[in-house]
Amino acid sequence: MVRVRLRTKFLLSMVLVTAGLTSLSLLLVRRTMQSQVLDGIYSDLQNSVITFQSFQHEQEVTLSRSADLIADLPNTRALMTTHDEATIQDGSEALWRLAGSDLFVLADPTGKIAALHTSAQGFTREMAQSSLSPLLQHRERWWFGAGHLFEVFLKPVYFGPAADNRLLGFMVVGYEIDSRVASQIGRIANSKVAFSYDGAIVTSTLAKDLSQQLVGKGFPQQSIQPRSVQLGEERFLETTVDLTPEGPPDVRLTVLKSYDQATATLQKLNRLLLGLGILAVVLGSVLVFLISDTFTRPLSSLLAGVAALEKGDFRYPLKTDGKDEAAELSRAFDSMRDSLLKTQQNLIESERLATIGRMANSISHDLRHSLAAIVANAEFLSERDLSPDQRDELYKEVQLAVLRMTELIDSLLEFSRTRASLRPTYGSVRTAVDNAVQAVRSNPEFHSTRIDIRQQGSCEGWFDHRKLERVFLNLLLNACEAMPNRSGSITVELDDDGSKMDIRVSDSGRGIPDPIRNTLFEPFVSQGKENGTGLGLTVVQKIIQDHGGDIQIERTSIEGTVFHILLPHPATLGKQTEAQEVSSETAAQANSAKHA
Repeated sequence: MVRVRLRTKFLLSMVLVTAGLTSLSLLLVRRTMQSQVLDGIYSDLQNSVITFQSFQHEQEVTLSRSADLIADLPNTRALMTTHDEATIQDGSEALWRLAGSDLFVLADPTGKIAALHTSAQGFTREMAQSSLSPLLQHRERWWFGAGHLFEVFLKPVYFGPAADNRLLGFMVVGYEIDSRVASQIGRIANSKVAFSYDGAIVTSTLAKDLSQQLVGKGFPQQSIQPRSVQLGEERFLETTVDLTPEGPPDVRLTVLKSYDQATATLQKLNRLLLGLGILAVVLGSVLVFLISDTFTRPLSSLLAGVAALEKGDFRYPLKTDGKDEAAELSRAFDSMRDSLLKTQQNLIESERLATIGRMANSISHDLRHSLAAIVANAEFLSERDLSPDQRDELYKEVQLAVLRMTELIDSLLEFSRTRASLRPTYGSVRTAVDNAVQAVRSNPEFHSTRIDIRQQGSCEGWFDHRKLERVFLNLLLNACEAMPNRSGSITVELDDDGSKMDIRVSDSGRGIPDPIRNTLFEPFVSQGKENGTGLGLTVVQKIIQDHGGDIQIERTSIEGTVFHILLPHPATLGKQTEAQEVSSETAAQANSAKHA
């Protein structure tokens, strides 16, 4: 018990401490790694925006320089002076190739488009014309049509120096924001990119269904801090940049970084730390178990010695070598155990002598009383002038004294017999009860006592009926003697359910006195009986226990006493012959009674 408690405390403490430290370390590492992952995602998103801004600036510089050069070319001025749209359309193709742009437009001073060249399919002259007017008025740099988005640059074409202000028309160059640009930006930052125009996706590196989900979630005006969005089964952090902060149209760049992919390494790290934590707990528990065994082994040996002492073993070997506190405690316990053994032996010897003295005192008193009666009556019988009736009365008194002595000797001999001395025969317990009742009624002193017998069931089985008769005789005699003025009633109830037999012997006497109520079945316990030996109920209990049963005082008061006997049927008992040899001791007793 102690070993289990100490080792459990050690192990539980170690497990709790290790688990707590491991959990705390795991939490701190997770928080640190999560913070680093978020910082990395924020940095990647910012780098993506910076990358596009750098790309946009380079495109602006490149196209602006190209536009300046092409606008000052004599060929450009010559085409614009023709004022013929077909001529300008055909002649400007070479200029478009030279500019290297995705969009090239020439318009007259009134803003009417004379030439349009573009690599974007579906973008028509009408779309360009509708976009040119806002450009001329507000210097708008974004054109959109047929699903194509362009960032454009306007350059006036003058005849002669610009200072002369002889305007020949306008030249517009632009580059398209397409999947190529989006892929380039996404590849640099390892992220997803989406361009939108007035809330609609123009181009994106996301799958089509994810792009539609992104549109459904809306685009913030300008998100400095990334926000979390769930697209499909994957979580992203996104940041949005407004590319037209000065006003409409609404052109935005959205960059998304997968949070799940970024934290995949963190999940692996968590699993690794969890495995290390479990390993640490297991190894720590094993280590604590081994260490605790060193401390608890002496206590375990001492505990086993205490348990052995409780069972009466004073010689259980103890490990008393060593100089620690446990060894000193074991040596002290060993010394105490030796002292207890000596004390117990002295007490047993004293109790044995006291028991022998009480038994000798009781037996000598009873034998002396019976012998005195025999001697006195024998002297009376020697007189010659006695009548036959007087001689018969004296003879019966001698016979009664001999029977008392025989009963006392039989009671003493019963203690030396074992359960093997039972001689079971098949028959009814009711017969033993009837015989006991007949023996009680043969005593004139108990003629006024009424004895009722109630039976349920067959009450038959293999029992030593002679000894059961003695049980009932002792109980009935005690019940009769407990009656005030020897008048009252006694009831014997027999209830057989096939597996056990419940027997109750109840009387209407004055009850069992309090001083002997708890020691009633002990030898030589008697009170209020002139000729009592104190062995009757002790013999009754032994006979019932030899049959595998039990007897208890079910109830006792001034209104009467009830003895409850539980007598089980033997599970298996082979048929035995009723003709058995009678022991020499029993034969001698029978002969003594016969001669008496």
